[in-house]
Amino acid sequence: MATNVSAHAKGCLVSSFLLASFLFSAGCNHTASTNPATPPEITFIGWGPATQRELSMDQSVFDEFTRKTGIRVDFIPGPESMTERLELYQRYLAAKSSTPDVYYIDVVWPAVLADQVVDLNQYLAKESADELETEVRNDTVHGRLTAMPFNTELGVLYYRADLLRKYGYANPPATWDELEKMATRIQAGERAGGNQEFWGYVWQGAAYEGLTCNALEWEMSYGGGRIIEADGSITVNNPHTIEAIKRARRWIGTISPPSVIAFKEQDARNVFHAGNAAFERDWLWRQFSEESLVPNPKGTIAIGLLPGGPAGRASTLGGQSLAISKYSHHPQEAAALVRYLTSHDEQLTLWKKHAMLPTRSEFYASPEYLQDRPGIAQLWKELGAVTVARPSTVSGEYYDQVSRAYFSSVHAILAGEQDAQTAMSELQTKLEKITGGKPGPPPGGDAVH
Repeated sequence: MATNVSAHAKGCLVSSFLLASFLFSAGCNHTASTNPATPPEITFIGWGPATQRELSMDQSVFDEFTRKTGIRVDFIPGPESMTERLELYQRYLAAKSSTPDVYYIDVVWPAVLADQVVDLNQYLAKESADELETEVRNDTVHGRLTAMPFNTELGVLYYRADLLRKYGYANPPATWDELEKMATRIQAGERAGGNQEFWGYVWQGAAYEGLTCNALEWEMSYGGGRIIEADGSITVNNPHTIEAIKRARRWIGTISPPSVIAFKEQDARNVFHAGNAAFERDWLWRQFSEESLVPNPKGTIAIGLLPGGPAGRASTLGGQSLAISKYSHHPQEAAALVRYLTSHDEQLTLWKKHAMLPTRSEFYASPEYLQDRPGIAQLWKELGAVTVARPSTVSGEYYDQVSRAYFSSVHAILAGEQDAQTAMSELQTKLEKITGGKPGPPPGGDAVH
């Protein structure tokens, strides 16, 4: 039964590969309950692996749902890498496995998974009217509500406010030039003070979806475009994008550790929260909780916009939605869980306790909610002007292939395996073949052919 799958799976988190292999085989063997008097158990796969504190919080969410409805939930944490997570999901769905029932999906996956998930209009049409229109539109593919918006994320800069004060800086860096100067000076000072493990800036450089998000921010801040523009033109091969990625390459081994090209979110957080970095690029969600900032004292870590380049600042839009497998034996119960998780009360609880940015429209229409976290409220207003979406809508079902090609090419540059000009030229050709799009210049710039 699913309870055994969960217990065993949670003990096999030594690697994403082992997790994926075990859950895939176990999920295919799952059978529905034969006791009509017992509410069915549904399986939720999603966020994680995380810290024990986060896992405990997550389980409490499901325990409360069970108390209120009688429906039990088997919670399975997914791989940290969104790229590996999508691979796992696609294996389940390709096998038409009845479990998991509910999937925690990335904001860029609706079109990729559209044919294998339930149209939620039949269960949650009324509730979807309370969500942000842009989020619902993102999750709607060919008129089908493939998923229910759950939370929003945006790329931001975390920084050691105490160290900025120590070295005489009144404000966080506004540009990449300032970031480099400040990171270099603080890094040198902290190493001279005895911390040889200290670095100026940590971010996500592994070959996975997180690198697509980082690189898109660099590219946009340099005026290099959105990889693929709204009209379908492929604009990635241009001098602005090339210069932006070459700059990031120079960070490695200078202000960023050589191992940053293998970093995912938790790797960067571990370095930063251990007190071994001045700046960190991460998502605006959960990590703002003071309890997570040990061993640093309260008040030492602050948050702001990512630095900008010649074309200004950019912050990649992220977030997750909840989808139900069309192979689920219990779609109504699964819809009840989705309804609960996206309800006003539950979204308010997650916002107050963990700074999870909600997707319900009333949180942004009524200032009383944002007053709970005034720092984030102000930052949210500023982020609205610099937010950039990955090209998932224009790429549709091909987005996963587009992103893989993009982050693989960027990673090859960062790792010194390929020069930027060659890598971007070859990427341009790959993207044209994947999407059928034509080459074009980025907005306000010239393409390279």
